[in-house]
Amino acid sequence: MDQFRNRRVYIETYGCTYNQADSERLARVLEEQGCAIVDSPGAADLVVVNTCIVIGRTERHMLRQIGAYADQDLVVTGCMPVVMGEKVLAAAPHAHLLLPDEIDRRAPAACAQTGKTVGILQVSSGCRGRCAYCITRAARGRLKSRSAGLVCKDLAALAAAGVVEVQVTAQDVSAWGLDTGEGRLPDLVRAMTAVPGEFRLRLGMMNPATVLDSLDSLAEACQHEKVFSFVHLPVQSGCDRVLAAMRRGYTAGEFEEVVAAFRARVPGVRICTDLIVGYPSETEEDFEETLAMVERVRPDKVNITRYSVRPGTPAAEMKQVPGRVVKARSRRLDAAVKRIFSEKNEEVLGRVVRAVVVGQKRPGSVVARDQAYREIVVQGDLTPGTWVEVEVTGNRTVYLTGRLNEGSTYSDRSNSLSTEH
Repeated sequence: MDQFRNRRVYIETYGCTYNQADSERLARVLEEQGCAIVDSPGAADLVVVNTCIVIGRTERHMLRQIGAYADQDLVVTGCMPVVMGEKVLAAAPHAHLLLPDEIDRRAPAACAQTGKTVGILQVSSGCRGRCAYCITRAARGRLKSRSAGLVCKDLAALAAAGVVEVQVTAQDVSAWGLDTGEGRLPDLVRAMTAVPGEFRLRLGMMNPATVLDSLDSLAEACQHEKVFSFVHLPVQSGCDRVLAAMRRGYTAGEFEEVVAAFRARVPGVRICTDLIVGYPSETEEDFEETLAMVERVRPDKVNITRYSVRPGTPAAEMKQVPGRVVKARSRRLDAAVKRIFSEKNEEVLGRVVRAVVVGQKRPGSVVARDQAYREIVVQGDLTPGTWVEVEVTGNRTVYLTGRLNEGSTYSDRSNSLSTEH
């Protein structure tokens, strides 16, 4: 990385929140070396592509982009250089491959700001899972938890910089501490909420398998006002046979127990989950079990992915479900979850909620988040970081609209309500 000095750099990022943070961390290292970050490849003399390999469609798009940049000075980082370096070099023979570990060595602070008031905090990398479809573990390796002290130091820096939304991220957030013996995620959450500052933690993706043995303690820790009442628990399927084939390490019933525990202990908690449609050998009956589970659990947010073959994984050797069947099931599931989203949104129409402005949607409107991490679009030019009272007025299925509760706003860094005149 030392050779990249005094350059104009364009960074193109794909994939998860963790990757976004790595791009921001890399940008800071390059700036320290005299580089300027620019917002278009045409303005750059060095292009960085931070890659994701979770699904085939994204991989194909990235390879096209990498090929398009082949005649420029090009750096490729993220997951692809670790497990698909030969594909990168086939698309761009002169590309420099930058492994994620090098970013960790050069940027010890594992946090980043993606805006004035939103930050990302990496608490660990890798995982302890053995999912049959996942290629990410091959790229990110075994679980490596950062110490609670370092995590809290980075959190304090974000809070001092004015961040109000902190996205706590890892490949499996709830696995934190399993490799070090320092504690478990509830201990880390308690330590983070003790850090001074007016911020909210949004806990990232947690595998139900690593939540189960600390469930009660974690649900209790998540009651703290500094933790958004929002839990991301990817279930992937509602069928136990499919879950066993996926090697997920839990049953559909255990997932529902986790959801029930959070709903019982954390007032107003919203549940987000992920589902894979068309996993190899999934039958129509298996899919119906997933639909039935969705109707029982009624999650507040669902990320649906059509199964994508990942090279070198056990699932790649299994009998694949025909594409037309996968597409049809995906459409049925999408219709079901959107109906549930809309029904649940209707329940909050007319409610007045306290929310924090986290960014601008477009000129004249902003995005605010309430305690349950609902996205509420509010008309106005409010400053990010401002706490407001919002009346929920509209249901857009995947987000809400609202208006300021007349006469009331919160000061930027205070809980106290003030009245404007």
